[in-house]
Amino acid sequence: MSANAPKAEPLIRKCVIPAAGLGTRFLPATKSIPKEMLPIVDTPTLQYIVEEAVAAGIEDVVLINGRGKSAIEDHFDIGFELETTLRARGKTADADKLRAIAELVRVVSIRQKEPKGLGHAVLCAKSAIGNEPFGVLLGDDMIDAEEPGIRQLARVFRQYNQAVIALMEVPDDETHMYGIAAGTDLGDGVIRIDRVVEKPKKGTAPSNLAVIGRYVLPPEIFPILETQTPGVGGEIQLTDGLATLQKSHGLLGYKFKGQRYDAGDKVGYLKANIAYALKRPELRGGLLEYMREVVKTEKP
Repeated sequence: MSANAPKAEPLIRKCVIPAAGLGTRFLPATKSIPKEMLPIVDTPTLQYIVEEAVAAGIEDVVLINGRGKSAIEDHFDIGFELETTLRARGKTADADKLRAIAELVRVVSIRQKEPKGLGHAVLCAKSAIGNEPFGVLLGDDMIDAEEPGIRQLARVFRQYNQAVIALMEVPDDETHMYGIAAGTDLGDGVIRIDRVVEKPKKGTAPSNLAVIGRYVLPPEIFPILETQTPGVGGEIQLTDGLATLQKSHGLLGYKFKGQRYDAGDKVGYLKANIAYALKRPELRGGLLEYMREVVKTEKP
């Protein structure tokens, strides 16, 4: 989706995008640049996430920020000086593109003052969300799909009136890297979850269905997270909160349709860059030619 694409009718009005992490896997680049601002070709990763939310009809984006991440707020603000300079140089199209980013959506920025985990980051958004269902989109997970990933989950939430989390099958030897869910298949990609665990030890996972960074949650998650005890890594884990929510209100999983890229992993980040570059007509030919040359010259 581009910044000028039409917006859908909202199934949910608000979403939370946690963006307070340190990004240590991408040091030294993330010493001064938020990991969410690392580009996929020429567009910050986070912009793709926000554009997904907008394409899904979401009207308000709550960014959970941390220290040293003012570049994120600046990116979604009006850059008056830069726009004025571009227009003075006759680069009207570039100036219009920047203005369109600033006008994408209403953005609220909230500081997470301590790195207490994903569950705590979501809890930080409580006052901005209020008493209504909302989406959560993790900035590391990019989903390239005809229908925005978060909207797919919102449709399931609307149908069942229960929390929904995105699921994806992963190899058995990778289940320890994810939150893992298990339950009853209801058809059409919907799973009624009866168990969800955060990063189970190797060989103990209840299934190979990994929880991917898209959620649609009811406001009842907030009092659960307020009393949640620290879990894996000594942090307030959203997965633990979901396990409690499952017992009290029910929890669904949805095997979303689309291609997921883990932009928080170096190889995944490179794959995303290649995939999104190949979607650009002006880049595709030259990139394919280079890739063919690499394949020819690469030794087994």
